[in-house]
Amino acid sequence: MEPQSQNLKTAPFLTLGRFHISEDYGFLLPNPLRELPGHYSPWMEIANRLPQLIESHQLRAQVNEILPRNLALPFVEVSKNLGLPPILLHSDLVLANWATRNPGGNLDTIFSFPGGESLRGFILVTVLVEKAAVPGIKALVQAVNAILQPSPDSLLQALQRLRVSIQDITGALGQMHDYVNPDVFYSVIRIFLSGWKDNPALPVGLVYEGVSKEPLSYSGGSAAQSTILHAFDEFLGVRHSKESADFLHRMRDYMPPSHRAFIEEICGAPSLRTHVLSSGNGQLLTAYNQCVESLAALRTYHLALVTKYLITAPSKAKARRTSHLPRPPQALEERGTGGSAVMSFLKSVRDKTLEALLHPSG
Repeated sequence: MEPQSQNLKTAPFLTLGRFHISEDYGFLLPNPLRELPGHYSPWMEIANRLPQLIESHQLRAQVNEILPRNLALPFVEVSKNLGLPPILLHSDLVLANWATRNPGGNLDTIFSFPGGESLRGFILVTVLVEKAAVPGIKALVQAVNAILQPSPDSLLQALQRLRVSIQDITGALGQMHDYVNPDVFYSVIRIFLSGWKDNPALPVGLVYEGVSKEPLSYSGGSAAQSTILHAFDEFLGVRHSKESADFLHRMRDYMPPSHRAFIEEICGAPSLRTHVLSSGNGQLLTAYNQCVESLAALRTYHLALVTKYLITAPSKAKARRTSHLPRPPQALEERGTGGSAVMSFLKSVRDKTLEALLHPSG
C-alpha cells in the first residue's frame, strides 16, 4: 500500500496546467495578442476604430444590420475553431483584452467600444476580479487533492485560502464604484453586451450572412460566463434552483472549452460536503461554512452593485431628464447582459448559496 500512497502524492488528481489555467493569472490569458498578422488588417482597422465609428454613426456604412458575409464567415469559423459562440463574450472582453501599459504594471485594455473611461474601468476591474480569484483556484486544486490523499491539514489550509480569495474578489469588485459611472454603464456599455438571445430588443436574433438564412440567437457577455463562481459552486456543493441552474449551465457554453472541462472535473471529484460531514472534524466544518458565508456575502455585494447600476441608475436618469447619454431600449430594462431577469436570479443564487451551510450532526 505504501508505494500507492507515494504515487498519489507525486501525481495529484487535479492540476491547473491540464486545463490551460495559469498558476499566476488563473483564467486570464497571460499574454493576449495586441495585433494580428497583416492578412487581418481590415478587421484590425475596424476594431481599433470601433468607438469612433459607432459614435459618428459610420459603422453601419461598414457593417450592415445583417452581419455581412465577409465578417460573418470568418467570425463563425474562428469561433468554431476556438469552441466558442460567434459573439462578444466575457473571454473576449476581459480574459483576452488586457495588457500592462508600462514596466510598473499599470493595466490597460487592448480593444474598446463606446463608454470611455467607464468602459475601461469596467473591463479592468473585472480583470482584477479574475486575478483575485487565482489563489482560490489554486486552493480548490489543493483541496481536491487533499481529499484524495487524504490530508486533513492540507484541506483545512486550502479552505482557509479559498475563503480569503473569495473575500479578496469582493474587495476587487468594489472598485467598480470608483471607476464606472452608473449612467454610462446603463445607457451605453450594457447595450453592447446585451446579445441577441433573451433580448426583447432583438427578439428574433441576428442574421449571419452566408452562415444561415435564419437569424441566430446568442447571449451577450455576462459575469455568469466567468468560470470562477461555477467552479466554487461545484466544489462547495451549492445547488441552485432549476431556472437559475439552467441559465448558468447554458452560460458554460460561452466559456473556453478547457475552462468548461475544469468545471466538469470538479463535478466528478469526491464531494467536499460529504467528506467534511463524515470526517467529524469541527475545524473543517467551520472552514467550509466560512467559505460558503464568504461566497454568499460576495453575491449579496454583487446584488447591491447590480441594483446601483441597473435599477437605481435608470430611475435617476428619468428624474433628471437632462442626460446627454442615449436612452437604451426600454425592453432591456431590468435584464442582465446575459439575458436573465437579473434581480430575481441574483437573489436566488445568493439564497441557495446560504442553504449550502452545514450543521454538525448530533
